[in-house]
Amino acid sequence: MDDILLRRDENAIATLTLNRPDALNALSGEMLDALQTTLDEISADRAIRVVVLKGAGKAFCAGHDLKQMTAARQAEDGGRAYFGALFAQCSRVMTSITKLPQPVIAQVHGIATAAGCQLVASCDLAIAARGTRFGVNGINIGLFCSTPMVALSRNIPRKRAFEMLTTGDFIEADRAAELGLINRAVPHEDLEAETNAFAEKLASKLGVAVKIGKESFYKQIEMGLEAAYAFTGEAMAENMLFRDTERGVAAFLDKRKPEWDQ
Repeated sequence: MDDILLRRDENAIATLTLNRPDALNALSGEMLDALQTTLDEISADRAIRVVVLKGAGKAFCAGHDLKQMTAARQAEDGGRAYFGALFAQCSRVMTSITKLPQPVIAQVHGIATAAGCQLVASCDLAIAARGTRFGVNGINIGLFCSTPMVALSRNIPRKRAFEMLTTGDFIEADRAAELGLINRAVPHEDLEAETNAFAEKLASKLGVAVKIGKESFYKQIEMGLEAAYAFTGEAMAENMLFRDTERGVAAFLDKRKPEWDQ
């Protein structure tokens, strides 16, 4: 289990690598456990400002582990208890990414299908190599991607999402960028450098401001207009009281680069 998910910390950036290349980094129960444990650790780690999530081998993530799911059907209840627990476990991981104080960048290559596409959609930001294919294609094996639909439909227009869900067709990285599933598509050879540069830019910002901003971003999306303004107004008032924000404003007025304590 220790090898299923690799973590490397450098310059306030935690890079997590899904490490089941022979299984196209499928989200087995063990992989989901490892992700949850590591996300919980990072959530409490004030030294980490940004998280990068990527996959080892030739793919980012091929979704749930179908071999593991097939084996579970041999249980007396046909796998009902297992499947209910599995999808609840997966949903917790996806929501943990959204709730994580630090922004999470998906670095995507090869394929991101079904729950793998859900994982990309659940990350705050995403960069993909051109030629990467995205799909929620469970429908092709008779399984509608209902839980991946939650994240997907919150990233791209609803008719495009429904088309992907009901046809099982793939889209490539450039199209994914047009629809808003990813931030940008880059040449494969530039993927790691572009992702690292993006992560370093975010890591250079005031960490507590990014934290309050990420939390406010997701909460206000679910609110009505007036409630959203009231909530974010309070968030900005709190942010303005930070000592480092005061220093940032002073640095701007003095036309110099700010220096943060946090």
